[in-house]
Amino acid sequence: MKGNDTLLLHLFYTLLLFLGVRSSSSAGNGSNDVTNRKEVYIVYMGAADSTDASFRNDHAQVLNSVLRRNENALVRNYKHGFSGFAARLSKKEATSIAQKPGVVSVFPGPVLKLHTTRSWDFLKYQTQVKIDTKPNAVSKSSSVIGILDTGIWPEAASFSDKGMGPVPSRWKGTCMKSQDFYSSNCNRKLIGARYYADPNDSGDNTARDSNGHGTHVAGTAAGVMVTNASYYGVATGCAKGGSPESRLAVYRVCSNFGCRGSSILAAFDDAIADGVDLLSVSLGASTGFRPDLTSDPISLGAFHAMEHGILVVCSAGNDGPSSYTLVNDAPWILTVAASTIDRNFLSNIVLGDNKIIKGKAINLSPLSNSPKYPLIYGESAKANSTSLVEARQCHPNSLDGNKVKGKIVVCDDKNDKYSTRKKVATVKAVGGIGLVHITDQNEAIASNYGDFPATVISSKDGVTILQYINSTSNPVATILATTSVLDYKPAPLVPNFSSRGPSSLSSNILKPDIAAPGVNILAVWIGNGTEVVPKGKKPSLYKIISGTSMACPHVSGLASSVKTRNPTRSASSIKSAIMTSAIQSNNLKAPITTESGSVATPYDYGAGEMTTSEPLQPGLVYETSSVDYLNFLCYIGFNVTTVKVISKTVPRNFNCPKDLSSDHISSINYPSIAINFSGKRAVNLSRTVTNVGEDDETVYSPIVDAPSGVHVTLTPNKLRFTKSSKKLSYRVIFSSTLTSLKEDLFGSITWSNGKYMVRSPFVLTK
Repeated sequence: MKGNDTLLLHLFYTLLLFLGVRSSSSAGNGSNDVTNRKEVYIVYMGAADSTDASFRNDHAQVLNSVLRRNENALVRNYKHGFSGFAARLSKKEATSIAQKPGVVSVFPGPVLKLHTTRSWDFLKYQTQVKIDTKPNAVSKSSSVIGILDTGIWPEAASFSDKGMGPVPSRWKGTCMKSQDFYSSNCNRKLIGARYYADPNDSGDNTARDSNGHGTHVAGTAAGVMVTNASYYGVATGCAKGGSPESRLAVYRVCSNFGCRGSSILAAFDDAIADGVDLLSVSLGASTGFRPDLTSDPISLGAFHAMEHGILVVCSAGNDGPSSYTLVNDAPWILTVAASTIDRNFLSNIVLGDNKIIKGKAINLSPLSNSPKYPLIYGESAKANSTSLVEARQCHPNSLDGNKVKGKIVVCDDKNDKYSTRKKVATVKAVGGIGLVHITDQNEAIASNYGDFPATVISSKDGVTILQYINSTSNPVATILATTSVLDYKPAPLVPNFSSRGPSSLSSNILKPDIAAPGVNILAVWIGNGTEVVPKGKKPSLYKIISGTSMACPHVSGLASSVKTRNPTRSASSIKSAIMTSAIQSNNLKAPITTESGSVATPYDYGAGEMTTSEPLQPGLVYETSSVDYLNFLCYIGFNVTTVKVISKTVPRNFNCPKDLSSDHISSINYPSIAINFSGKRAVNLSRTVTNVGEDDETVYSPIVDAPSGVHVTLTPNKLRFTKSSKKLSYRVIFSSTLTSLKEDLFGSITWSNGKYMVRSPFVLTK
């Protein structure tokens, strides 16, 4: 979820996070009230031993060691994928528990936020190689996608089970009942639904979605095809998910108070036991409140899901376009940035001289198509108590109602932070009937203004409209209702809101991993009628929203399709297939750009824009092993004792490498490459690829795209696969004639056998 309509929600979640940080960090101020105040803490105790049923006693023993007798502080246990519990504790009690043997970390349960269908057709047209999308080896049992979000609206047509086979026998999940959700709400499509009791909001103790975000995400990932879907006639077409054949299991972890860390960890724990194949997580921390690895419920839960063979796909966040803003960047997570599709939503202005100004917005304008409504510039409607600048920018209380009533108001926002939605509220409050906002911010997004005639134009077109106003004593205009424009160019591009790399966790892992459609995505919505409905209309069953929240389920749906057709593929090989088959060009056959017009880099879109066919048959894959991830933990500072507590798959003879330089993170078998090149003339590392193509006997040759001044040497220079040699390694040496790097440099290594192109982006950091 992204845009001005969610700013207040964003600020609310951020305030909750701030208060949580304040309450935990101020315990040393000498106040007994603060020291003894109880809040929910998460006690993380590493991997769960599936052969040991005494974990509850372990948890109780740890908890009771700091509590008064008969005090009930336990919120929930974690027992399937990992060990630990959530409990109401004081700061002093939490500090005491953190010293106990077997405890990895203790931290206040954070409140995370949501990162809130033409898109699939667009992706299909972006395919660059003709591939058989119906290979012979198709699984008889479709994959199960777990959705951690706000719940689901089960009656929606997108979740019909018509034509679907029986629920897979391996499924161990359940449908939790509540006053508005029954076991009959589940079917052969929606096979699981859980919620996690929120101590602050008993009304949210249900798997039913009252927000809409989770329903939209689930429909984008795996909704079945529904014809004639639209948002009040806008964006009419077929609504469908990326993997209509997949099953859905929803885990409601978000309430009206945000997404609680204790609930998120519980959902990961349950999903592992239920038997999901992959997890889709469109939520995370804010950039300014990023937790470290051992206090991040998403990173911890995703690590244990990875150990159980579950791919975890997460949104990168909506705090771009600045660098180092992405979250959910652990290497065992598939991190998704947002991109646009080739559909645009226009709400044009017709001036009295019949000139048409192109505007972008989603509105159901009731105005006539004839330009007959008085038009006024904001500064000409200045209230006595305000300045010309404030009136020109339509700040609250800046306009004179006597001058605005019944008119369309033109506002600009040069050096102004007030959103279009704020300006709409200002104009409506004094009787204005429409708004034209001149701005160059967030040009990629068409925001939704319901039935109020509001539209956004560029500063260049703003000059034209202001010249017209100044040319006549009676300026008039109209704002047209939104129309959809297809085959819009250029697309895709990376919008400003999409969070950017490099990763704050480690610059030796290239993040984000991939980009997918996340701007103005139409998908199924909740049917409770809580939305503001235009006059004379019934509530829409679909909605158009933007955010990396929408990009994430596109990748989840694709990953589920790959898993269904290739059921023996590992999570990391599916991740590799999606990354190495990405594209970097738009529908003009030019390099993908950002919203600002600059050529996009891997910090914007990772390996590039996802494709839908190539990942099904990628040719080669990079499989990242659990030992790679254990070494990563060592390289970022964990000792071997802690690593062995955290992981259930750690080999008995495992030890952290002797050289613990973080630069060695570059050597884990990841599908992309990131290297700290500062002070170096050459860096040498290796990668291993597995042949998963239909030809056992095949030869791959490299294609290197290196920046000026950088030389890339590959050994061997050909990869010759045979029946007995499915895995081959190669060594790559990066060398440079440059004395120092003035900026990070990007390139790629592509292996091709003439049919498949297996591309790995790389970055050399300064």
